[in-house]
Amino acid sequence: MQKIHSKSFITIFLFIGIFAVSFGMLTASAENVAENLQSQISSHGAEIERLNQEIATYQIELNTLGKQSNTLANQVKELDTNKKKLLTNIKLIEAKIKQAEEDIVSLGGEIKSKEVTITHRGELIAENIRRLNESSETTILEMLLTEESFTDAWTTVDGVRSFQDAIRNDVKELSKAKTILINEQTSVTEKRQELVVLRTSLDDQKKIVDQSVKEKNDLLTSTKNQEGAYAKLVASRKALVLAFEAELRSYEEQLKYHLDPNSLPQIGSAPLSWPLDAILITQQFGKTVDSIRLYASGSHSGTDFRAALGTPVYAMATGTVGGVGDTDLSCKGASFGKWVLIRYDNNLASTYGHLSLVKAVNGQRVNRGDIVAYSGNSGHSTAPHLHISLYVSDAVAVTPLPSLSCAGKTLTQPRAAINAYLDPLMYMPRTTPSMYK
Repeated sequence: MQKIHSKSFITIFLFIGIFAVSFGMLTASAENVAENLQSQISSHGAEIERLNQEIATYQIELNTLGKQSNTLANQVKELDTNKKKLLTNIKLIEAKIKQAEEDIVSLGGEIKSKEVTITHRGELIAENIRRLNESSETTILEMLLTEESFTDAWTTVDGVRSFQDAIRNDVKELSKAKTILINEQTSVTEKRQELVVLRTSLDDQKKIVDQSVKEKNDLLTSTKNQEGAYAKLVASRKALVLAFEAELRSYEEQLKYHLDPNSLPQIGSAPLSWPLDAILITQQFGKTVDSIRLYASGSHSGTDFRAALGTPVYAMATGTVGGVGDTDLSCKGASFGKWVLIRYDNNLASTYGHLSLVKAVNGQRVNRGDIVAYSGNSGHSTAPHLHISLYVSDAVAVTPLPSLSCAGKTLTQPRAAINAYLDPLMYMPRTTPSMYK
């Protein structure tokens, strides 16, 4: 143990006091900036909540419109409401972007404050150790022999111990500050990644809005804004769909496939995740009341999920994109519309149909949860939703075939033998009654 002269000891503690006051002023200033930023962040949080409520109101209106008679006026109103909802969604994303940017600024301020703390604490520790070494020239025994009284000697010894304890505490605080700094730097990185996703989503939503506007203009142009012309258009499309369904069924019945159940994941093991954030099943696989009414075959080849226009659609497992396309380009309103086929590594494959915007590209590797598209109302669809057909992976092929129902046109889309179609819900997470319409 070594000695500190009382004068040096007082000097060191004065140094600590001055540092504490100056650091306190820096902290107070940083806190004022942080409070202002937090106020702005809270303001954007309130705006985000308001916009979410507005979007929910639009969705209620769209659900009501979907139950009304199929007229031109209702169709136009539905397109207008979808546009308003999309524009509100864009405002929501912009508000989230501003909030994320302010979060980054706020975290940056906290990081800077922690860096100042670490620098000052490091300097303080170094200075305290230097002063301790400079002032320590004798042992405790020497102190006891040279001090004027034992009381003064023990007071000096206690001071040395307290001073060493203060250094140890400073080292601990420095370590804590570094840990907090690392965590905050990680948070900034995550916020920046969130910003990238939000900006991409913003661009996608703007594209969907543009597409929605074009769809309305095309509808009004083709019908000349007349209910009679719209009724004829609906009737012709219905006849086209029935002819195409019969044509597709006839082709797929001729395909031969030997299904080996042992090559598939176990039913009920949920090898696929949900393709949407919110799940509401509007039509199941196979023969249902709706399928008998809507399809020439009397059977629905997949599962339909309610999904508002522009809803993100996710890959359900890791796999490879086996094709993308748009049947509306060749035969509008007859089939999938915009579609994506993914072949999963677990020997399953799925087609996502009736999309508004496709993000995936042919041959791309995707992971579970990656956004591959946005839901829509393309192809043979009476309202925005997501259709998923599921197959044994090696049984489905993207084939271009001349269409009998669309004379002179070639349709390219996924096709499979009838017995290679699977019930998607058998391979997804367990459902509850609340998930069904």
